[in-house]
Amino acid sequence: MTRFASYMCDTRGAAAAEFALIVPLMVIFLLGIMDVGFYAWTINRAEKATQMGARWAVATDMVPQDLYSYSYAVSGGVPQGTTVPADKFPGVTCTDTSCTCKAGGTCSFGLTRDAAAFTSIVERMQTFQNGINADNVQIDYDWSGLGYSGDPNGPDVAPIVTVRLTGMQHTPIFTLLVGTVDLPEFAYSLTSEDSNGTFSN
Repeated sequence: MTRFASYMCDTRGAAAAEFALIVPLMVIFLLGIMDVGFYAWTINRAEKATQMGARWAVATDMVPQDLYSYSYAVSGGVPQGTTVPADKFPGVTCTDTSCTCKAGGTCSFGLTRDAAAFTSIVERMQTFQNGINADNVQIDYDWSGLGYSGDPNGPDVAPIVTVRLTGMQHTPIFTLLVGTVDLPEFAYSLTSEDSNGTFSN
């Protein structure tokens, strides 16, 4: 009985057993912290890419190229020097395949898509997030109330340009529980500037 009692009271090796129980949890916790940090970094890169895409879009050629040269004074029935009303410019959405008039509106100008301008925006975004493809990018041109009919120095409207980044996925460093995680949609808007040229700061 004395030998059994001394065996039950022997605490040698207890620290090693406790360490063996705690280490797996600590490793999982550490890897989780690293993955959360990597996820936050990926989101930050995607946000910055969207912001820089919008900056590029407002200072370089318009993707709906006919909008730049369309005169509302000559062809749209809007008196020279007045603001183009919202019903005359319902907005345009451009993707990697086409430009379309916003739902419920009628665009009196052509909707020719400038592929080079769109590609330039995507390439600018890729310098911040290399996983971006053309089909992840959408560019909206919405009425802002700025500009005036018959402007001889640029487009008659200075639209609010919104660049959207959608359909992006994040792959964690340590895929313990998940394979990929869908990233949220990113959007950034700026008011159009000169809308002409091939380079922006």
